[in-house]
Formats: sequence, C-alpha cells, structure tokens
Amino acid sequence: MTQIAIIVGQFRFVAETNPDAPETVAAFLQLLPYRQKLIHVRWSGEGCWIPLGEFKLGVGFENHTCHPSVGDILFYPGGFSETEIIMAYGSCSFASKMGPLAGNHFLTIVEGKEQLRALGHKVLWEGAQDIIFEALD
Repeated sequence: MTQIAIIVGQFRFVAETNPDAPETVAAFLQLLPYRQKLIHVRWSGEGCWIPLGEFKLGVGFENHTCHPSVGDILFYPGGFSETEIIMAYGSCSFASKMGPLAGNHFLTIVEGKEQLRALGHKVLWEGAQDIIFEALD
C-alpha cells in the first residue's frame, strides 16, 4: 500500500491506497501531486466532494460502494452523474440528484481521522477549500 498525504488548509491527513481497487489507485497515483477544490456534498449526508465534470480517469467500477465509512475516499468514474471524488466525514450515503451512486473505495484515511468532522464543518460553513494529494516517500 502507498501512503498519500492529504492537505486541506490547517488539516493534515495520511491515507493508504486500497489494494481492492488497483486500477483506480494506479491511475490516481499518476495524477500526483493533485490539486483541486473540496466542497460540501449536496445529497450524500456528511461528506465533502471534488466535482470533476466530464473528467475521465480511464477506470471502471471496482470495489465500489454507496456507503463509505468515516475516512473512506471514493472515486466515481461518471455515468449517471458527473465524475467525482467523495470523502466521508460522518454518516454518508453516496447519491446525486439522480439517486444512489457507487464509487470505487480507493483510499482510506489512517492518520488524522479525528479531524474529519472539523474539516467537514469548515467546508459546510466557509465554502470551497483547496485540497492537495501528495505521495509520501
């Protein structure tokens, strides 16, 4: 497993790649360092997401779920809704205006999980935040 640093303002997390999503992990690692904007979900509950529009990572569904646990990070390759990355900070049921979605569980936060609720509240009340994913050596 590879470790990834995730930085959002003053929040620092370490995530590990999920061996059950090898194609998603391999494709995502090619993007690092990866910078985006993190916003609060609209339909999924306690989570934050990165809307990616028509972006194609070149992967299909693998190790996908509708119900990420706290600290799980999913990649949705598109189809019924736009491509996106979602990070659960509490109770989360991944969905869009079209209904339930399933995303590839490709990262799991293993350090800093206790900060996730504070991050979620910051994004909810203060709006979009810069997020950076970087490989750890």
